Amino acid sequence: MLTEDKLRQVQQLVADFSASQLIWLSGYLSGIAEKDALPLLSQYQEDVLPQVVSELKLTIAYGTESGNSKKVATNFAKQAKGLGIQTKLINLAQYRLNDLLKEEYFISVISTQGEGEPPESAKKFYDYVEANTSILYNLKFGVLALGDTSYPLFCKAGEDIDLWLNRQGATRLVALQRCDLDYDEVAEAWFKNVLDLLNIAQPVKHSLLPEIKKTAGKIIYEGTLLTNNNLNDRGSSKRTHHIEILSENVNYQPGDSLGIVPENPEKTVNAILQLQLLNPGKIITRGDESQPLNVWLKKKLNIVYLSERIIKKYALLTGQDIPDTRMGLLDLLKIYPVNDAVQFEGVIQLLDLITPRLYSISSSPVLHENEVHLTVALEKFTTNHELLHGLCSDHLINLEVGSILKFYIHKNRIFKLPADDIDIIMIGPGTGIAPFRSFLAEREARNATGKNWLFFGDQHFTTDFLYQTEIQDWHQTGLLTCVNLAFSRDQKEKIYVQHRMFDHGAELYEWIVRGAVIYLCGSKDPMGIDVEHTLMQISAVFGNQINPEAWLENLSESGKYLKDVY
Repeated sequence: MLTEDKLRQVQQLVADFSASQLIWLSGYLSGIAEKDALPLLSQYQEDVLPQVVSELKLTIAYGTESGNSKKVATNFAKQAKGLGIQTKLINLAQYRLNDLLKEEYFISVISTQGEGEPPESAKKFYDYVEANTSILYNLKFGVLALGDTSYPLFCKAGEDIDLWLNRQGATRLVALQRCDLDYDEVAEAWFKNVLDLLNIAQPVKHSLLPEIKKTAGKIIYEGTLLTNNNLNDRGSSKRTHHIEILSENVNYQPGDSLGIVPENPEKTVNAILQLQLLNPGKIITRGDESQPLNVWLKKKLNIVYLSERIIKKYALLTGQDIPDTRMGLLDLLKIYPVNDAVQFEGVIQLLDLITPRLYSISSSPVLHENEVHLTVALEKFTTNHELLHGLCSDHLINLEVGSILKFYIHKNRIFKLPADDIDIIMIGPGTGIAPFRSFLAEREARNATGKNWLFFGDQHFTTDFLYQTEIQDWHQTGLLTCVNLAFSRDQKEKIYVQHRMFDHGAELYEWIVRGAVIYLCGSKDPMGIDVEHTLMQISAVFGNQINPEAWLENLSESGKYLKDVY
């Protein structure tokens, strides 16, 4: 705390300052605090210095699926408000579209999903900006795009918004910034530039900011397959494998995922080479990388289930009329053949790289040192009346013990365990159990005192109760305070986890009121949607909530409802 003499000196110093000079001083002092680690400065700043509010109005809008964009945007808003900028932080799901015409400064932080799509929460805004024909000459904007460079369209949602806003006459305050998984330092430097251009933090940027180090990118680990066991019993219509990988010094936390690039089936690769009478060892250059043709087809390029986007490119290259469809490269070559080997090399140039698949880690770094466990279900789907298997799940469950795998860890900064004394509610049917096996093993290893409640379900008790022995043991020893199971096909009327939740709605609501964190993992649709509807129903019936949607939104905003759905 300042002494009376120090306080008098500060008051005398700022007595004749203009508003802009006070803003400069605020940024300067903030920079000193950041550099010299004086955390108490900001605590007393409001009491010592006059409150300065800039005339600038800044909106920071985020579109998020996992929560990363929200976290980044919230940090940006905190910095801007601390420098006196009138800042509005808003989820794009709640953004009033007509407000875009009134904005002065607009920052969007948005992630990209799947085939270059925006998060579900940002879809309405994304579609509006794409179709909007209004003139936005008064708008100055910046877009921070989060993604994963392993995917070909890794930042497309952000790229599209940046392009469309500029096309409508808006001015880029800063250039589009694309971010990979390790985005912290890049995002921070980008927003410091935003503040600098708003004439708020210029002295901080030039004199006090530490040099931003370039991130090293993903760490690629190599591991040996220790275990590959089917968790389903005989008679099950499913095939779910428990996989254990030994990897020295692998670094992850409960809630993280493992990213792996699968290989294409040898049979399919050989069939393509034979069909085209190609030399598998011929060196093909694509971009700045050169590899034998068989390596491109086996390990690098997606050839098993081409998107409509790629098939359209193929049609343009070969000059053929191909209807909108999805199929593998082998079938495409049979039905719509290329002219010659030269044209086939053109096909190699247009194919997407194989994208990584993410699997929730089901082990604890404390209890399973130097190991990573996965829970992998064989994906099945039908296209053009043909039953197919997912490329990566089929690849993984058929690997032999001793096989070598390369992978990386996909950090999930939101879906994390709370403090050891906080209660948790875990809702994870099917392979959604994976992160909760990690959570429970971690809490057991750390002797956490918080209570744990698990809702698990699948089709049949006798054949599909994944990790049955472990779950029952955890319940008997008290690690699991409550376990509620739902096996949908064991009775005439289907029962799912959301039904079990409502059966115990009164107690569940009490846990939530007392501060328990709710976790949801598994399929987004329909399971994730049904669970959310049930949570809102529970809040209305057992908690007399008048606005259940707002109640659930508040839980999410406060970090009490976290989900990892796909």
